[in-house]
Amino acid sequence: MQRILSIQLPAHIGSSVRLAGWVHRRRLLKSVAFLIVRDRAGLSQVVVTNPGVRAQVEAVGEETAVEIVGTVIANGAAPGGVEVVEPSVRVLGAPAEPPPFDLFRPQLGATLPTQLDHASLSLRHATRASALRLAAAATAAFRSTLDGLGFVEVHTPKIVASSTESGANVFALDYFGRPAFLAQSPQFYKQTLVGVFERVYEVGPVFRAEPHETGRHLAQYTSLDAELGFVEDHRDVMAVLTRVVKGMVAASGQEVALAEEFPAVHFTEALKIAGAPPDEPDLAPAHERAIGEWALREHGSDFVFVTGYPMAKRPFYTHPDPSRPGYTNGFDLLFRGVELVTGGQRLHRYEDYLAALAARGEPVAPYESYVEAFRHGMPPHGGFAIGLERFVARLTGAGNVREVTAFPRDRHRLTP
Repeated sequence: MQRILSIQLPAHIGSSVRLAGWVHRRRLLKSVAFLIVRDRAGLSQVVVTNPGVRAQVEAVGEETAVEIVGTVIANGAAPGGVEVVEPSVRVLGAPAEPPPFDLFRPQLGATLPTQLDHASLSLRHATRASALRLAAAATAAFRSTLDGLGFVEVHTPKIVASSTESGANVFALDYFGRPAFLAQSPQFYKQTLVGVFERVYEVGPVFRAEPHETGRHLAQYTSLDAELGFVEDHRDVMAVLTRVVKGMVAASGQEVALAEEFPAVHFTEALKIAGAPPDEPDLAPAHERAIGEWALREHGSDFVFVTGYPMAKRPFYTHPDPSRPGYTNGFDLLFRGVELVTGGQRLHRYEDYLAALAARGEPVAPYESYVEAFRHGMPPHGGFAIGLERFVARLTGAGNVREVTAFPRDRHRLTP
């Protein structure tokens, strides 16, 4: 008999079926026992009246893997309006040890550190698992939107010879006796591959050895990167990003305030909106929150672009704003008052790279394999990077990105 899932039960009323899953909860009453079985699709209610089967149910605890064979009948009070009666129960492995917290309750009662210490169990809870499903749906939409726009998915090295952004903290490692680093970004590679495919994207891990102690930073996270060639300026990149983000939101099924066109403000105007001094070199979290509130209030949008960041706060490969010295064609996209995306137009002339590195006191040699591409005909181009965990956290209202990350890595956590 072929196994079916809980969600398929209503189509099998009156038939004998085979289910398999985990014991989600047991309710042992005097004359009847109810066994709630969880599989990847949901919950099934199994009604046990046979004394021998009841003894089996009493002997296994929550989270034991079991197989059920029984008859499906209608019952409006049961999950999905059906239940399984006259079952046989087969334990698939050893009975599970009691979990350190109840997984059948609507909310996990354990603290976040306890949940993360026991991730193999906490991730089975509906709230934790649903966040990971949402991340999967958003990633699929990222890919499908860019596929539809003629992008090619690429895969780039995560062990690199030099850091992507001058001065940023990186994880160093011994690479067969030579120094190497974990990649902070696929930036150099995706720009190079614009010279091959014009439009590329990647979904992969990036690593930041920054000593943050906040609910929005991780030492390893999933970056959704894209880069496109033959742009006029950063506004072409922003237009593609808008389509991508709208696709990801639609796939998530979450309620988000989406303006037809995301509002955009120059960095200097953003400082005024946030009530910050005009000489601030960057936006602090409080400034981002104020700008997010302004965008929702004035434009009905949970998303807002901040453009024209100062040159001093952007990587050396960022294209300057031709009309405003000291500012760039770089942008951030804020989502509900938190920076979600960084992007912009890049330099595309070899001489400009030499000048940019010299201006920062950086030698060319460590970047030679990167800048070589710009000696051989690179078009104007730009791109962006979305932090997946931060996106999911903002969608779900999670206060900490660790709540929506399967196995987070930060300053203190290297296991599980």
